[in-house]
Amino acid sequence: MNLTIRPAQPADANAIARIHVAAWQAAYAGIIDAAYLAALSAAQREGYWAQAIAQGAPEVLLAQDGSDGAVTGWIALGDCRDPGAPATRGEVWAIYVDPARWARGTGHALWRHAREHLLARGKAEASLWVLAANEPAIRFYTRQGFVPDADGVKSITVAGATLQELRYTALLASSGG
Repeated sequence: MNLTIRPAQPADANAIARIHVAAWQAAYAGIIDAAYLAALSAAQREGYWAQAIAQGAPEVLLAQDGSDGAVTGWIALGDCRDPGAPATRGEVWAIYVDPARWARGTGHALWRHAREHLLARGKAEASLWVLAANEPAIRFYTRQGFVPDADGVKSITVAGATLQELRYTALLASSGG
């Protein structure tokens, strides 16, 4: 696949929102309430992403297919939001790929570019939070060099259900190159 990774622009918000919703619906089926997932709307998320991209927080990089121009995935990153995190730690806030294009290298390409982006900003490590029940995502992150952080466990509530999230970290100089 011929991918271009580039910074997202506010005009990309619709494509980003569509992938966000489709990826949630596919990845979290059986983990998050089906009615909640079915009710997700790209239109509701588009405004958030347009504003976030315009403000630069988080920074969003997107993957675009060179053959058809389609946005195939995106990664949001920035400073680590965890209380007390060192200034040298960046965070992958989110990474989503169009489910129709899973397992084709898009996620790896996005992470590789994000890693270089964080290194250029003086970050030595990165962290991310992943639902404990999202085993495919955990396998992906592990292949990219992330390891579980024994102190990184928290509970979140989604659609009235309490879910466990796990923090994973990676040293940027040695991960997923």
